[in-house]
Amino acid sequence: MQTNKYKIVRLTDTTVSNAFEKEAELLNQVQTGNLKQALLLWQAEGKTIVLPASKKWQANPELVAQLQKDGWKILPRRTGGAPVPQTSGVINISHIYLCDQQSPDLIKQGYEDLCNVLTLFFKQLNIAADIHATPYSYCDGSYNVNIQGKKIIGTAQRILTTQSKTKIVLVQACILIDVVIEELIYPINVCYELNQNDGRIKPEVHTCLAQHLKIVPTTEELYSGLVKAFMDYQSRITEQATKQ
Repeated sequence: MQTNKYKIVRLTDTTVSNAFEKEAELLNQVQTGNLKQALLLWQAEGKTIVLPASKKWQANPELVAQLQKDGWKILPRRTGGAPVPQTSGVINISHIYLCDQQSPDLIKQGYEDLCNVLTLFFKQLNIAADIHATPYSYCDGSYNVNIQGKKIIGTAQRILTTQSKTKIVLVQACILIDVVIEELIYPINVCYELNQNDGRIKPEVHTCLAQHLKIVPTTEELYSGLVKAFMDYQSRITEQATKQ
């Protein structure tokens, strides 16, 4: 089947579970050849902790009760390495696409491509960003996006293989837009404490977009900026490929 279809989905004030369902739907469309790539942008309503479904992270009664007391829901997810907070002040990205089979390191390439898009996005806002790990940040990784040494975006990735052996890349990013950092990190540390995990996350190693702009763009403006960054980056890659 010829796959030349592209799809962009924007969700605002949605539930986290609905966003995950939409992501799974788009992933299936790419897996079945109905789409070549899909871009999902979403922002949750309310406050939810996404908890990896593992023995290390248990939604035990004490944890559920404590988080509910503070207005947080818990949603288990089969993937992920650590608890992640979702609020209306966070924008999420899921980019799903057929991978370049010629890449010698699909995981590295996937992260680098995503981070290049995100740095382009910040350039639109006249903000310089760096890519590196951020010790004591939540869900830390080598491909965090940082502003002035503080984490503003966390990234994740999965690579799936279809029955025809085609590989599909799913990269994700979680952007802190307008949040109270201490309030965002608090439930994460509750998860650590009530799961007998000695680690603790430090609020001061994080930042959000509102701390670097006098006026924060609307969600739709931010979505448009992200779409433009993806399109500009892909145009650049296509142009470079034609010159080779």
